[in-house]
Amino acid sequence: MSPNPNLNNSMLLQVRDLRISFRVDKKNTTEAIKGISFDVPQNATVALVGESGSGKSVSSLAVMGLLPPETTLIEPGSSVLFNGRELLHLPIAERRKLCGKDIAMIFQEPMSSLNPVFTVGFQIGEVLRRHMGMSKREARARTLELLEEVGIPDPANKIDAYPSQMSGGQQQRVMIAMAIACEPKLLIADEPTTALDVTIQKQIMELIAALQKKHRMSVLFITHDLGLVGEIADRVIVMRHGEVREEGSATQVFGAPRDAYTRALLHCRPTLDSRPVRLPVIDDYLSGRSDPLAALPQRARGYAADDENLLVVDNLAKSFTLREGLFGKRVFHAVKDVSFTLPRGKTLGVVGESGSGKTTVGLTLLRLHRATGGSARFDGRDLFALSDREYAAYKRRIQIIFQNPYASLNPRFTVGQILLEPMRIHGIGEDDRERTNTVHALLERVGLPAQAFHRYPHEFSGGQRQRIAIARCLTMKPEILVCDESVSALDVSVQAQVLNLLQDLQDEYKLSYIFISHDLSVVRYIADRVMVMHHGSVVEMADSDELYRNPQHPYTRSLLGAIPRLA
Repeated sequence: MSPNPNLNNSMLLQVRDLRISFRVDKKNTTEAIKGISFDVPQNATVALVGESGSGKSVSSLAVMGLLPPETTLIEPGSSVLFNGRELLHLPIAERRKLCGKDIAMIFQEPMSSLNPVFTVGFQIGEVLRRHMGMSKREARARTLELLEEVGIPDPANKIDAYPSQMSGGQQQRVMIAMAIACEPKLLIADEPTTALDVTIQKQIMELIAALQKKHRMSVLFITHDLGLVGEIADRVIVMRHGEVREEGSATQVFGAPRDAYTRALLHCRPTLDSRPVRLPVIDDYLSGRSDPLAALPQRARGYAADDENLLVVDNLAKSFTLREGLFGKRVFHAVKDVSFTLPRGKTLGVVGESGSGKTTVGLTLLRLHRATGGSARFDGRDLFALSDREYAAYKRRIQIIFQNPYASLNPRFTVGQILLEPMRIHGIGEDDRERTNTVHALLERVGLPAQAFHRYPHEFSGGQRQRIAIARCLTMKPEILVCDESVSALDVSVQAQVLNLLQDLQDEYKLSYIFISHDLSVVRYIADRVMVMHHGSVVEMADSDELYRNPQHPYTRSLLGAIPRLA
């Protein structure tokens, strides 16, 4: 859809016929952006929506001038106008003055964007000193205000913390503080709330909306979270394979989508009022296998009285000793008196905000943290009381899928080596020939081609890397999988594929899951029982349907109330 040429005077950003290709080698290129055009009006929010590889992030990086010049080819007819200035022809020095002050960007992965050797206060202050001309004292005072605005707890202490000392959600909040520091005219937000829990997500969106209104700031919002788009966007642009599939007002796109791909995106995400046996994926709708209006078979969830408890956790506690000042120390109680059961073949969902202790519970159960107190009885034996030698036999039976598969997969190993290594260490299989056959069977089981055996992790998409991580866990033939935010960074269709895979594996192998997530819609879909954590303690626990239908604790009600819904 072509933008309206009569509205040019009110447009802050105008993209026209943008075509971008990348060099693959000396002879070949691949076309990432195929002649797209769109506008971002003044004082408005425009959402770019699409799956990974659709070209939405490449489009935003082109606006910022952050695409690698040695491999990027931008066609001569392409145009990106900001306030009437052609950005694609600006000298580097002028572009640098513009970007960071008048145009700012929030990146998706904060740990790769923040410098690990500088404190967060220094990094935010650097932006203020460079672009606003503030003194060190002024920059520090403004940095404290920004950290408080974006919801960082204890900003007076956190200002001197390093990125590695903060949770993933807190790191993203620091990136947001850095981006809004100079009150830019255009804020480009590339998946800015992916790592945030629902309450902080809502606060951040309210903060961006308030800043937008106060300073007449425009926002180009890139996301796969359709619920979030429905609440904040004035206009929506749906992209796929480098092309614009649909563009219109948020009301029109969500209320009466014209494109089949848009309709598919709207129906792939788990909802709070439905739990189908199998989540539909994009291809189901595009191929005509699914009707968006048809009722899907539903799955019942919940613990039963005769369930066989595989894991029984009583009064689990974990504390950390932190340095304070030059010689001082203080104790931080991350997990306090947590108790739960996990039956065979069932899923316990663990929800809560960043810093609630939910990931610490999972890591402590795997003895990646040493428990301060309590017990975890697996088949009648306390995992915390076992010696390292005795626990070795249980390592195979409890595995973890981490949030970021790229960080947990060795980039120097092929997929085959990644999957063979744990089998060799634990003596699974008679020889490498049998192990290789097992690996090929697992690759097929998780929906990856046989050719994946000889490829490296960077050659796969995020969803495929997560499948590799799941296959690696399955090589150990585990009984319990701890899924730590394992689908939170995936777009809706890939998320549906991974959730379907986890459910199929649970049905086939009777696996038990501890599913840690801040996405309450996903937890409601996959969990039989839900445990709500707040400041290290369990504030409520009930079967999934009961908790979502009739939450008892005010904190649970606040979490459910913060879930974004389509307008």
